[in-house]
Amino acid sequence: MPIPTRIAARCAAALIFAALCVAARAEDFPARPIHMIVAFAPGGTADFTARVIADKMQALLSQPIAVENKPGANGAIGAEYVAKSEPDGYTLFFTTVGAVAINPTLRSDLPYDPLRDFAAVGKAAVNSTILVVNADMRVGSARELADLARRKPNSVTIGITGRGAISDLGRQLFEDAAGIKLQGVPYRGAAPAITDMLAGHLDGLFGDVPTVMAQVKAGKLKALAATSSERSDIFPDVPTFVEQGFADVVGDNWDAVLAPAGTPPSVLAKLNAALVAAVNDPGVRTRLHNAGTQPAPSTPEAFEKYLRAEIARWGKVILEKGIKAE
Repeated sequence: MPIPTRIAARCAAALIFAALCVAARAEDFPARPIHMIVAFAPGGTADFTARVIADKMQALLSQPIAVENKPGANGAIGAEYVAKSEPDGYTLFFTTVGAVAINPTLRSDLPYDPLRDFAAVGKAAVNSTILVVNADMRVGSARELADLARRKPNSVTIGITGRGAISDLGRQLFEDAAGIKLQGVPYRGAAPAITDMLAGHLDGLFGDVPTVMAQVKAGKLKALAATSSERSDIFPDVPTFVEQGFADVVGDNWDAVLAPAGTPPSVLAKLNAALVAAVNDPGVRTRLHNAGTQPAPSTPEAFEKYLRAEIARWGKVILEKGIKAE
């Protein structure tokens, strides 16, 4: 056999052997601990949700799942880490809407592409965003707040927890839909904004349900409207913006699980089965619900389709508004 032919034969054999090894590893998955990356600091909503779900998934997969926090850049640091990890199913990304649906248009220097560099495991949960105001404000709905802002432009103050965050995008969608101008006040997170609302120094905030739930239930904050397409299970008495005549004010902060692109389909299937079973577990659902989070599991295919729609939708809003990352 000529030398070039022998080399070609050996290369082909090596490729076949490598493919068989990958298939064997996928068949045995999981054979060691899994790492789940959360791109936010410990103690927050995303971190809590990830740990509750991971705790149940590890029991179903019979392997430990270690949740690791890699915060920064609205989720970009954690996303880049996972995107560059080995596509074997042992490094997962527990993501929110910001890192993979808002960042692609918001940041020109993004070191990853959410559609090219990740494979969907599935959607996990939804944190509905609601507009809350100081309980002493004499408004009882989003329409009444819009009327107040129309009478007194730039007089209604709304907290912003970051450019391009849901709190910021929700405010801008509401301004456009109602034809009003609100005074945005920047904060380093929702906690200080809520403190100022309680003290009467800030009128309102677009915050996710887990963040504002306790103060609303205590009657210290008033919930006017939800940005979700349907009413939140946690606050079924709070109407959506759509119900109040603002059809374009729609947007949720959701959680999902991704793996690096190239992860074998059989591994993704096993991970999705564990994810769906975990989120549908009665104990998990109760813990999430009590914390203000709505379980919302999906197939990988359904989430990939949803992600594409979310990237397109938020991209349009960001470009039209000329929003730039901080």
